[in-house]
Amino acid sequence: MQVAMKSYFFLPPVRQAAGGVTVLRRMASFLAASGREAHLVPREMQGEGPGWAPSESFVEAPIVAWDKLALKSGDLWVVPEGWVNALTPGLSAGARCLVYVQNWAYLLSALPEGVSWRMLPVDFLAVSDPVAQFVAATTGREAPVLRPGIDTNLFSAPKQKPSVSDGVRIAYMPRKNKALAKQIRETFSALDESLAARCHFVEIAGMTAQGVAEALQSAHIFLATGFPEGCPLPPLEAMACGCLPVGYMGFGGADYMRQAIAPESDPAPFAPWWPVRDVPWAAHGGGNGLWSADADILGAALHLKTAAEWFLSGSPQVAQTLAATLANGRATAAAYTLDVQRQNVLDLWQRYEST
Repeated sequence: MQVAMKSYFFLPPVRQAAGGVTVLRRMASFLAASGREAHLVPREMQGEGPGWAPSESFVEAPIVAWDKLALKSGDLWVVPEGWVNALTPGLSAGARCLVYVQNWAYLLSALPEGVSWRMLPVDFLAVSDPVAQFVAATTGREAPVLRPGIDTNLFSAPKQKPSVSDGVRIAYMPRKNKALAKQIRETFSALDESLAARCHFVEIAGMTAQGVAEALQSAHIFLATGFPEGCPLPPLEAMACGCLPVGYMGFGGADYMRQAIAPESDPAPFAPWWPVRDVPWAAHGGGNGLWSADADILGAALHLKTAAEWFLSGSPQVAQTLAATLANGRATAAAYTLDVQRQNVLDLWQRYEST
């Protein structure tokens, strides 16, 4: 008789849990709710901050204390990519070890001296198509893609945005490359002082998820300054809230980010050099934002200027372009819902259980 596979998710000792920890918590919750045995294993007791708050969108999977963990050979031990030492319990027990790569930038940096991923008996899971490409290039192994999801019951467009007659509202998160965000703002103001005077920046920091959603719903534009990224959620949440996103892909964001402006009309043309997958919201050449190369301050400021001009323009053609871009953004967010994530988790685990 085959024993059902048990899944254990390592939670790293971080004080303020960001989106990556929430993704792991949700995965375990989806599996537990489906009748599977799934557990969270925090290295330390839960930290503080908005990321650790109980969520109404899922019921927490049961917790196993670190010192009570007793893995067996038939178990699945899931560890995020930046915590290679946490693989030890799984490797020692002969369990199946699964490294979930949520940010490509930490895949290699945490390896001990003289150790490579090619030496370790682990499987990989990638959070996005670009991350899967990075894993394949650097480890020689394929990584199935398991994308995260956003709570579209919480992050949704309001019935009506504030009138731009009171100014164009630009939301941003200063914790994502704070110095660069400041430089983009300064450059944007220097490009056109009169335009900048008609714009207001909305800082999103230290808020609960509800607070973030309300801030995005009050904004017209979202300035994305994060990189490196695995599959950034804030731009998706902004799209769901009806914002026009502007900024950086962080490499991993190319999983869904597509340019909304033609190269010949773009003041700072940029396109990924790596292969990007086909997505339905760009099937007819449409895009969902104005994207720049990572760390390109002038390019991001020029795109921010273009975005603000779109909202203030009285041109029917510009209004049509803006409306189409916002619609593509909503379609993008709809492809990353929690229901989609849940089904993808269950489908993937069914494959693991059969191999």
